[in-house]
Amino acid sequence: MNILKVNGIDLAYDSYGNEADETILLIAGLGTQMIRWTVPFCEILAARGFRVIRFDNRDTGLSTHFNHYATLDFEALAKTLMSGLRPDIPYTLDDMADDAIGLLDALGIKKAHFVGRSMGGMIAQLAASRYPERVLSLTSIMSTTGNPELPPTSPEVMGLMTRPAPNPAENEAGYLAHSLAFAKRIAGTGYPFDENEYCSLIREEVQRAYDPGSVGRQIAAIAVSGDRRPYLEKINVPALIIHGMDDPMFVPACGEDTAQAISGAELMLLEGMGHELPPQLYQTIADGIERIARRRG
Repeated sequence: MNILKVNGIDLAYDSYGNEADETILLIAGLGTQMIRWTVPFCEILAARGFRVIRFDNRDTGLSTHFNHYATLDFEALAKTLMSGLRPDIPYTLDDMADDAIGLLDALGIKKAHFVGRSMGGMIAQLAASRYPERVLSLTSIMSTTGNPELPPTSPEVMGLMTRPAPNPAENEAGYLAHSLAFAKRIAGTGYPFDENEYCSLIREEVQRAYDPGSVGRQIAAIAVSGDRRPYLEKINVPALIIHGMDDPMFVPACGEDTAQAISGAELMLLEGMGHELPPQLYQTIADGIERIARRRG
């Protein structure tokens, strides 16, 4: 694991594969760390002839946190957005897209294949639109466009995601139970959910960094980005949209809308997949990423 100064903040990253190969940049989702892109998944992509880089977005993991900002008031945020005003937030998705490009700059990488999951998909979309000269291909996984006409996430799922969790330092069992309840709810029906593996992952994240406020700050960044379809219409690189048919966070219509907004984009709908990447689908997803990465024009 390494840390580089990018856009005035620290970004933590690691790398797999041959540095001479084309780069795949993996961008994590809301409030999660780079380790959600598991080592086996990174190694599968590296074995296909890519240099694979995963990193902690700002405000997660071992990258710079913004916990000096006040805890987000969701009701106040909604009222500000409804009034047409811009809320005072520490950063936006545009800043996070700039981080991804800045990391490439710091590593001396001119171009890369951008792969993002959930919020990371939104960041990858913005990078592909705003920096077409730096993005070789785009794979947006279980993400969405911000189209206000799409079906929203259900209040039940949003409630599970945003309700306060016990402090893991004081009540690890309660924290794990809280995290498991949400993870099981957004998992698909087609693949077994490995509780032990998930608990190990959550413990590792807590050991790396625990910052309960980061989720709210990143939700604010997403909310302010609004409808990204005007950006998506500008994307002219090979693009693949991967979406789970069982996704309760962003329903399949969100993936379909993303594919429709990007000219020439491919859509891969996966039966039984929810808002996560089951290990049983690693090879299938890697097949798609590799296929779109090898496509030119």
